Amino acid sequence: MAKQILELTVSKVIQERGDTKTFHIEWAAGTEYTFKTGQFITVYLPEEPQTKRAYSLSSCALDRGYFEITVKRAGYFGEKLNEVIKEGSKLVVIPPVGKFNLPDDQTLDLVMVAGGSGVTPFRGFFRDLTYRKLPTHGTILYSVRTPDEIIFEDEFRALEKQNPNLHFKVTCTRATPEKAYQGMPWPGRHGRIDAAWVKENIRDVAKTVFYACGPNELVDATEQLVVNELAVPKEQMRKEKWG
Repeated sequence: MAKQILELTVSKVIQERGDTKTFHIEWAAGTEYTFKTGQFITVYLPEEPQTKRAYSLSSCALDRGYFEITVKRAGYFGEKLNEVIKEGSKLVVIPPVGKFNLPDDQTLDLVMVAGGSGVTPFRGFFRDLTYRKLPTHGTILYSVRTPDEIIFEDEFRALEKQNPNLHFKVTCTRATPEKAYQGMPWPGRHGRIDAAWVKENIRDVAKTVFYACGPNELVDATEQLVVNELAVPKEQMRKEKWG
């Protein structure tokens, strides 16, 4: 299909944890998109075409008939979308592009490092691997400040149960085992993502593709950790920075 720029309808707005929303964007009747899981779309408001923003798809290529993007209420455009987009609103969509994709070799392991809303493309990865019943092993190492910022936790846990090759692991930088969360202490890991934690989740470094998605600082730190500390060739590293 030609790369059509179309005005599409947002049919659902889903409030995720924290200050983040998922926008379910219906494809126009008669359109069909060919794209890869992990790619991004560029969107803008019909009345404000000069302001465009690219967002990784939080849906996957096997989710047909719609796109989903998950947007944190941050920056001018993120705040605007969270404020003005309701069910029935219109967004102009430039079709998916990008190289932040699953490897062609399905026997390779994936280690996916994410910070904040940078976890959104990995929801698409988990869906894709589960829907296609691939043998790929994948682990998400996800950094948030507090547990109430964990996006898609219920879905990631459900996909873990469906697909034993997948693992979703969280660390909180501002929570400790003593700090209460929903009436209970946070029982999980706390502190930043470090080389030791990444190493724990590597089965064979030569057969692993490393991904990093999120704020510039997290992505740069992950690249430093993987390439310099773990001596992994840059060809095994894929990055997506979100400013």
